[in-house]
Amino acid sequence: MKNLLLIIFTFSNILLYAQNQRFSYEYKFVTDSTAKDKSETELMYLDISKNGSKFYSRDKAVADSLMKEIDKKSNPDFSGIKFGKVQFVVEKSYPDYKIIFFNSVDMDNYKVSDERNIDWKILAEKEKIGEFSAQKATTSFAGRKWTAWFTTDLPFQDGPYKFHGLPGLIVKIEDKAKSHSFILKGVKNLKADEIWISETDRERYDPLINLNYDKYNQQVIDHRNNPTKGMRQLMARGGSVKFTDQNGKELDTNKMMREQEKRAKENNVKDNNLLELDILQ
Repeated sequence: MKNLLLIIFTFSNILLYAQNQRFSYEYKFVTDSTAKDKSETELMYLDISKNGSKFYSRDKAVADSLMKEIDKKSNPDFSGIKFGKVQFVVEKSYPDYKIIFFNSVDMDNYKVSDERNIDWKILAEKEKIGEFSAQKATTSFAGRKWTAWFTTDLPFQDGPYKFHGLPGLIVKIEDKAKSHSFILKGVKNLKADEIWISETDRERYDPLINLNYDKYNQQVIDHRNNPTKGMRQLMARGGSVKFTDQNGKELDTNKMMREQEKRAKENNVKDNNLLELDILQ
């Protein structure tokens, strides 16, 4: 009888959370390892449905929606839009937890399959994270050592970014250097019209380019080494690239591209603490 009650309770618990839900995470990160006191934050959403999950920036989602509406106007003006700091999107399919990573590099949009395994070491240590009783786990992933806290109160083997595979939702995860962290801040049920749509199915101006993880990383490195490569390739194909000042006066294209490349490389020196640190190693 006790076993039957346990089975009924467990099944009921799963049904309780088998609805569409949104988990809000605060993503805190340091972009320059030489200035660790200067951190940035972004509110991220992990939307979970029966077929999988989608992890993305709230600001990016709002910006995408606004751009779609503004673009319908005869004279669209995107100047007032807050685009956010985090542009990547991560989707996981259930039950296989296949990871698809979406991001833009230079002038191209990429759809990246990531087949790396995340091997966890689950420890006995427990801690209260927010309102949840959580258990500790550690892993090495993407050039960093991570400490995670998961809760079986939320029966999803999922978490922020690409992290998954623990016997409960990851409510907090932080790298050893404490320069990248995600912590759960809120939970809400989603209405039917709020269920996430895959980036693959979203309307876009340019097609997605399918790459595996290694080839995508090479594109990131190439862009950091040659920031104006995309524009130069566009011009070589007969495309037009123009720069104007605030009064609409056309500026010298080659000069402006050289200046833009110089600024981009200077910014790259400070943007040295990527979440996936092994890309730069």
